Amino acid sequence: MKMMTFFDLPQRTRPGLFVTGIDTAVGKTVVTCAIAEYLSRAGLKVGVCKPFATGCRSERGNLVSDDAEALAHYAQLSPEVGGLGLVAPASYKPEAAPAVSMELAGCPLDVSPLRRSLATLDEHCDVILVEGSGGLMLPIDPQRPNVTQLDLVREMGYPAIVVSNAGHSALSHTTMTAAMLRQAMCPTAGLVANFYEPDHPDPSHQANAAWLSRLTLLPVLATIPRVAEGQAEVSAGRLHDDIRAAIVMTDWRHVVRRPTPVTQQTSPGSGPGWITYQQPRG
Repeated sequence: MKMMTFFDLPQRTRPGLFVTGIDTAVGKTVVTCAIAEYLSRAGLKVGVCKPFATGCRSERGNLVSDDAEALAHYAQLSPEVGGLGLVAPASYKPEAAPAVSMELAGCPLDVSPLRRSLATLDEHCDVILVEGSGGLMLPIDPQRPNVTQLDLVREMGYPAIVVSNAGHSALSHTTMTAAMLRQAMCPTAGLVANFYEPDHPDPSHQANAAWLSRLTLLPVLATIPRVAEGQAEVSAGRLHDDIRAAIVMTDWRHVVRRPTPVTQQTSPGSGPGWITYQQPRG
């Protein structure tokens, strides 16, 4: 029997990943698009989803997410499966954390579109990529400020990919993010180090990729170089070949996993997250 949880997401069987990051503007969309393109070129039907898209523009009476357009493009999502409403089931105009954006827009949290989107993608696609918003502790529900993206990652059940950067703050922020995922018993596949500059005068750029793995005990699945401004604007259909070259160093078909099922529910508000997952044996 299916256990009731906060988001009450549908049961899913297709493998996937949840791409999160240590902060906003660390390159989650670029990384998700690059992985989606890799999997699509490998012959898989790739489903993509950005559960709560903020900073959307108005177009012909609809709210449109640049990130959702980019995800659909690089995944080569078939129109027969669904349109942008499937990729971004909940879209908001204010550019802020999901709960803040909902509050500014005067909208309560509605998870129903996300449930329908996930069910459709799971039915029609071979693999699902979910891109989160900002970092793990961004609030999702304006009525319950302690419900965060960490709760969503946990209930989604897909292995998390943490996108980091190569700057001074990367070590602390990435270690804290990995620690929260581990404490919450979220399956975590590894890290992606973004904006790497091997010739940068700051020595941390050369050392941080190795230190990220040492501190988190997670593999660095890709080290993506910083490219020229404008060469990674996936919303405009530009994905630099250097980014592609970094992504293909990992066979992402072996990284995706089926969602880990929920096995226990505790009361919401008891801390940063309230669902415990059964880890796979072996």
